[in-house]
Amino acid sequence: MTEIVLFDYWRSSASYRVRIALESLGLAHRRVPVDLLGGSHRAAEHRARNPQGLVPALAIDGLMLTQSLSIIEYLTETRPQARFLPEDAAGRQRVRALAQAIAMEIHAVCNLGVVDHVVALAGGGDGTRAAWMKKFIGEGLRAVEAMLDHPATGTFCHGETPTMADFCLVPQVYNAGRWEADIAGLSRVRRIAETCRALPAFAAAHPDAVKG
Repeated sequence: MTEIVLFDYWRSSASYRVRIALESLGLAHRRVPVDLLGGSHRAAEHRARNPQGLVPALAIDGLMLTQSLSIIEYLTETRPQARFLPEDAAGRQRVRALAQAIAMEIHAVCNLGVVDHVVALAGGGDGTRAAWMKKFIGEGLRAVEAMLDHPATGTFCHGETPTMADFCLVPQVYNAGRWEADIAGLSRVRRIAETCRALPAFAAAHPDAVKG
């Protein structure tokens, strides 16, 4: 089998999601760090992998894949053991909606490049950055908490098996802690994230486990 290579950054939410998926499937892979703070993602070498200059990029099956949710769906469609999306159409829609509420709404405005640009335009510093993160992470996760007030919510975001929604939720809760966003009252979000973090695949994908 061709070697699976993940080009990622240890603290990237999108990379974290894909690491969880790979670990959940038990797919051995080699990590190649892309230093976002050092600007490695803007280098020609990385843009050849991902013209957007983003992480992650995953070399697998003779392909170079980008965009974390698309990667997770590819793994779902190509690995029979994957159960990252429900079998029913309504369930798949709900899991995608939860995942996108995080990846497309919260993450999109809290991306490193976006926040750096906002801070530069505002002439602010670390305080401006922290205030931005707290606002959008907090507001976004409060919306997710409301979405989880649903009969299909179980031990995990949807039922009794971790799905793509959980792969998105856990990294965002990690970011909430990093930026001290107030999620103390979000009982469903916190319970599900805690349950997921206790699983071996989630633990192996945690930023602290892959840093360096």
